[in-house]
Amino acid sequence: MSSAVVLYSSPHMDITAKQDAWLQQVAAAEDAAALAGLESRLFGPKGEVVELVRSVTSLPKEERPAFGKAANAIKQLVEAALRQRREGFEAEELDRELVAADFDPTEPGPRARRGALHPITIVQNELVDLFTSMGFRWEDGPEIESEYFNFDALNIPGDHPARESQDTFWLDDGNLLRTHTSPVQVRTLQRLVKAGFEPPLKVIVPGRCFRSETVDKTHEHSFYQMEGLVVDRVQKGADGRSHGVSTANLIHTMKTCLRVILERDVEVRLRPGFFPFVEPGFELDVNCPFCREGGCSVCKQTGWIEILPCGMVHPNVLREGGLDPEEFTGFAFGMGLQRVVMLRYGIDDIRHFMGGDLRFLSQFPEVAR
Repeated sequence: MSSAVVLYSSPHMDITAKQDAWLQQVAAAEDAAALAGLESRLFGPKGEVVELVRSVTSLPKEERPAFGKAANAIKQLVEAALRQRREGFEAEELDRELVAADFDPTEPGPRARRGALHPITIVQNELVDLFTSMGFRWEDGPEIESEYFNFDALNIPGDHPARESQDTFWLDDGNLLRTHTSPVQVRTLQRLVKAGFEPPLKVIVPGRCFRSETVDKTHEHSFYQMEGLVVDRVQKGADGRSHGVSTANLIHTMKTCLRVILERDVEVRLRPGFFPFVEPGFELDVNCPFCREGGCSVCKQTGWIEILPCGMVHPNVLREGGLDPEEFTGFAFGMGLQRVVMLRYGIDDIRHFMGGDLRFLSQFPEVAR
């Protein structure tokens, strides 16, 4: 390898000898490992070439421009020599691999790792399949919602104390990030009634919701819900009594849902609960799978996990949807998908779902090709 033309000479410093020595060392490197060590010695934080360039500050001012130009030229020359030598070693290594006895050019290369569905997506898809098999239809709605649909149409006026329990993200234009998927109930009823469609109606509404929560093991500021709504006309039976959608229909639907999605038999309890858009309202709880009712931090030492608020649709909500509550009745439910996933897979901290940790996500089934 030829040396560069002498670009600089000074009584204060002779850099031509340094240049020739470095190029000879590059040419003498025996293998890629030796070359990598030499490169580190020359271009590391305190490398010889780096120190040469920095030494310009030690020279008289009149010599600095010429020296700096020469030092940078030598730096580029040595870098090019290193690159050329490295490429030569790589080509030699490839030649050795190609002539090796165990090389098979027909063998497939490494396959890209397949991704995995998020556990929330897995359970949501299964729930959608389950409810559509039961005659439900899938509806969707906006995540940025109006105050009317998120509160007023659901029997939660501005002075209602229930608004205190839903810490809301408000936007500058007066809209908000929806705190639940329940607004889609009224949106769907209004749209279908306006189009002339009359119940029976069964819909599910999966989607993301937002609340200004303090994040801990059981609460997140962004979470997923699946809302359900069943409405039908009240019928007169042979006994002269009115028959419509009842609490018995609600309980049967919820037990069927939980038995399928949790993939095991669970104990449930139904207790009174207040939700302005249903009357009567219930809290459906399942026994804690982590402590088996012994009490732990996940179930707050109660042995039960709240999973599914539900109840009979409030007459005011039916009116906002365009239906006469004297002629129609129905039930509604809303489940937190994170809670269902935690119960199914034994996950004890809701923060894992949004943590982005591949070690957590890789535990779940891969996406089929």
